[in-house]
Amino acid sequence: MTDLLRTPLYDLHNDLGATLVEFAGWHMPIRYRSIREEHQQVRASGGLFDVSHMGRVKILGRQARRLVERLCTRRVSDMQQGQCRYSLVLNERGGIKDDVLVYRLDEDEFLLVVNASNRAKLLEHFETVRAAGDLTVSIEDQTITTSMVAIQGPKVMDLVSKVSAEVGELKRYRFAVKNLMITKLTVSRTGYTGEDGVEVILPAGSTGLAMKLLMKDSPLGEPDSPIQAIGLAARDTLRLEAGMALYGNELTEETPALSTGLGFAINPDKADDERGEPFVGLGAIHASEKNGGPQRRLVGLRLEGTRTARPHMPVANGGQHVGQITSGCLSPTLDASIAMAYVDRDSSETGTQLEVDLGRARAAAEVVILPFYKRR
Repeated sequence: MTDLLRTPLYDLHNDLGATLVEFAGWHMPIRYRSIREEHQQVRASGGLFDVSHMGRVKILGRQARRLVERLCTRRVSDMQQGQCRYSLVLNERGGIKDDVLVYRLDEDEFLLVVNASNRAKLLEHFETVRAAGDLTVSIEDQTITTSMVAIQGPKVMDLVSKVSAEVGELKRYRFAVKNLMITKLTVSRTGYTGEDGVEVILPAGSTGLAMKLLMKDSPLGEPDSPIQAIGLAARDTLRLEAGMALYGNELTEETPALSTGLGFAINPDKADDERGEPFVGLGAIHASEKNGGPQRRLVGLRLEGTRTARPHMPVANGGQHVGQITSGCLSPTLDASIAMAYVDRDSSETGTQLEVDLGRARAAAEVVILPFYKRR
């Protein structure tokens, strides 16, 4: 793993005894303790995730808004400064290039947080769309010069409020730019675990000092600390319980956007707005709608027994193949085997009884409402 990129928290991961693995070209912590312990830590109290591997791309200039409108399925022209929105970026066929978070920094300045595995292709795509429209825009990849951490859990906002009352009062999908000593932080109230919390973007060179200040009331590594470092493995089980799609599993270039259940993030009529722009893939969305929509839908499944369904395992209805698993795990919170799968539309209604081929055995499964877990 000598040629892999290291996040600014690499030394901290080693100090905390993390098991490091290759992930999207980076050294990343898969776990520090058992996955179950880390999962339950986030559900009960709080966890800190190093998400510095995720891409951070700033788009600015007098036509920045027009470019972001063309890139994203979600309307951005009506976003306020300090607001975040979840969106998809599509290819011409209506498949998903990535799912992103859009931050509106200013009238003509946006930040897009993208998945690590898609950063290179998205930078190329952004430039292609910019050039095609001859737009006056700068595209700045800030991934290496910044770091990013997510702090999630039921006790997080109380702890954050002690550092900054303003951040503690942030509404969901809003962000604030704060000065912490000599360091400027962008703090957003978003998340990927089903719990409340914040994500913090900061200069790479100031990460060590900023982490000490941010975590002064909950030092990482202390046994009784309410916030502990959490690895990628628990992040995956947490997001699955929360019914959140993962790129490469539920979302791919071949996945029709309308089959994902993410309709709230697709505004097919936004080109009709005064300031709207048609986005890449809009024609495919309209064609799908005219043809009655996609033939398969993303659903949640609850399996009998404790065996785990894995991606690509077949799903059947009455002996007939109707789909395949995209993600699965034994849920630490529900103590049950759960999964997400794409299945034929006729087999997607809640309560439908299906069967998953686990290889050496088959497991009965029921279509259930997503998310599997919702915080109180």
